[in-house]
Amino acid sequence: MPPKVLIANRGEIALRVMRACRVRGLETVAVYSEADALARHVEFAGEAYEIGPPPARDSYLCAEKILEVARASHASAIHPGFGFLSENASFARAVLDAGLIWIGPPPSAIEAMGLKIESRRRMIAAGVPVVPGTHSLEDASERLRVGLPCVVKASAGGGGKGMRVVRSHDALDAAIASCRREAQAAFGDPTLYLERYIERPRHVEIQVFGDSFGRVVSLGERDCSIQRRHQKVIEESPSPAVTPQLRQKLGEAAVAAAKAVGYINAGTVEFLLAPDGEFYFLEMNTRLQVEHPVTEEAFGVDLVDLQLAVAFGDPLPLDLPDAPRSHAIEARVYAEDSEAGYLPQTGKVLRYIEPAGPGIRMDSGIREGSDVSVHYDPMLAKLIARGRSREEARRRLVAALDETVILGVKTNLSFLRRVLETPEFIACETDTAFLERVSVPPIPPPDEHLFRSAAACFGALPAADGTPASAVRRFDPMSAGAFRILAP
Repeated sequence: MPPKVLIANRGEIALRVMRACRVRGLETVAVYSEADALARHVEFAGEAYEIGPPPARDSYLCAEKILEVARASHASAIHPGFGFLSENASFARAVLDAGLIWIGPPPSAIEAMGLKIESRRRMIAAGVPVVPGTHSLEDASERLRVGLPCVVKASAGGGGKGMRVVRSHDALDAAIASCRREAQAAFGDPTLYLERYIERPRHVEIQVFGDSFGRVVSLGERDCSIQRRHQKVIEESPSPAVTPQLRQKLGEAAVAAAKAVGYINAGTVEFLLAPDGEFYFLEMNTRLQVEHPVTEEAFGVDLVDLQLAVAFGDPLPLDLPDAPRSHAIEARVYAEDSEAGYLPQTGKVLRYIEPAGPGIRMDSGIREGSDVSVHYDPMLAKLIARGRSREEARRRLVAALDETVILGVKTNLSFLRRVLETPEFIACETDTAFLERVSVPPIPPPDEHLFRSAAACFGALPAADGTPASAVRRFDPMSAGAFRILAP
């Protein structure tokens, strides 16, 4: 019997890992909440086990239930995907203590990089550049040394929680108090630190990989500067701001960071790249990243396959690329109202059409009939385009967004397209404040493609009041998934 891999996750990343396992001839085991009983990853897996009600704390975050499934299914290994338990050192240790293979970094590396103050100390010791800062928030001289503007951050934080930018000394005490409350509520740890705020940086991250033989390599950079509320929206590789010389320096710093914590398997070292070309360590994500497909497409590697190989004891290949072979751009498709503060949306997917063509890849966890609920992250899919140049990749991605149809739930498809067509994006003028400073054009009127999709949707699913599909006259783009049925 081939080894079995349990994927402790859901949606598109669960499917992504399962496909890599299938290529290697490995059996797969899915876990799912009651809300995901009909999900694609459940159907795709060799075996599937329900682990509880939809709240993540009672299902996907319940380590005991997942380990019970591993025992019942005779799984040999567990892949955590990203999110949920992927950066939980206690879970990783429990997997190893149960005699299973953990497809991720050592628990000690997760712990070392999980607390930002500790990781800053380790990076300084390893010679990796860090943003000037202090964890002595009550020391007036230390505050002055950091300077303004500064940013208050939660040591155990992430996703923008427990974080405030401060531009005056008078506002600092209130920001610290607010962040402390938020950090305690979100992470159970009120520890904070202060860091100088770098104006208009790029967010550039380096993919690193280590094996159990002591080799650590870097696999180029991803530019993840376009963000909303500290969550990435569009990513690309290579970064338009990174020269081959800078790539080498970033890679060397990232490898030094990984070696400092004895890193094995896939990880990402994130940097802020200042307008003057200086770069600073931000944090390390001790897992596979959401945006890993842009590295795969640009560098021609399969990162999940490498994860499996390293976890099962193989050394890293000696012929891994050290430079990109093409350009790739990824757009995250969210169920959200981009015109109303990126408010998450729910509903049933009534019509779903994926794009196709040269250089186009869609990593998705939905299909027609899928329920988009309040219980999970609103990301529905990732659309990736590859080209010989950045402009070719951009044009392919715009065309692919036009071809994508998701009806029944409001999405950011139109917003993504409009961002990609701004003069600033085309000119590579991106930074982490892009969506605050760039005027994204308003929603255009619907085209024939959307009208036909709406009509087809209502042809399959007549209106509740009995209005025939032939009465469909207008698609309302402002509700992106809600249709106006007008009498003939």
